[in-house]
Amino acid sequence: MVLALTVCGIVVALVALGLFVFGLRRRLIQRSGGTFDCSLRWDVPEKTDTSGKGWSYGVARYNGDRIEWYRVFSYAYRPRRVLERASIEVAGRRLPEGEEELALLSDAIILTCVHRGTRLELAMSEDALTGFLAWLEAAPPGQRVNVA
Repeated sequence: MVLALTVCGIVVALVALGLFVFGLRRRLIQRSGGTFDCSLRWDVPEKTDTSGKGWSYGVARYNGDRIEWYRVFSYAYRPRRVLERASIEVAGRRLPEGEEELALLSDAIILTCVHRGTRLELAMSEDALTGFLAWLEAAPPGQRVNVA
């Protein structure tokens, strides 16, 4: 009986510690500001796929001339993807369709982009989209910017 209570206590303590570290990571990512909720789908085929598969919920952070994207459900402190402003080309935007409406946040708008030859889709709110496009257009003189 004592062993069972000890094991249960250790399990509860580990779960609490895991949740604390999970929350601390999110706090540290958002500490410097310039973050927004952003779902990402990497290496998307040319044909529009509305099955809702492949989307990862995350947080993106502006950091100079690049965007750092972090998965929400991860303990990693390093970004999962880094997108350089000079390498991003916006190919179009659309609203979620079909099962995507269930996989994404309710007010999401999908932005189709090409980054160094890889097609990707970013899903974000209208306000985040406005900020993202303004950030792209605010590139220093001489940088090529393609905003649809």
